[in-house]
Amino acid sequence: MAKKTAIVLPKTEELLRTFGENIRLARLRRNITAKLEAERAGISIVTLAKIENGAPTVAIGHYMQVLLTLGLERDILKVAADDELGRKLQDIGLSVRRRASKRS
Repeated sequence: MAKKTAIVLPKTEELLRTFGENIRLARLRRNITAKLEAERAGISIVTLAKIENGAPTVAIGHYMQVLLTLGLERDILKVAADDELGRKLQDIGLSVRRRASKRS
């Protein structure tokens, strides 16, 4: 059975490239070699290179392992933490009372 490959839009590819570049820069700022980072994360150097190039085919778990070894694992929690659009959409769907409740 052949693996299905996800269709990745150009905008998504650019975001992944930026994400990978940020990971690479974080590794370099810590003065960690690619070989050492790969060993710490339990992945191959090839997989690390794919991560740092923003490859969409690498499992998110591998991305997380690299973030963990760099001490950046909590940064993933910032994703969708402030979902302004989602809240606006939710507010639009809320029913609004047309009259005040009866007083007793």
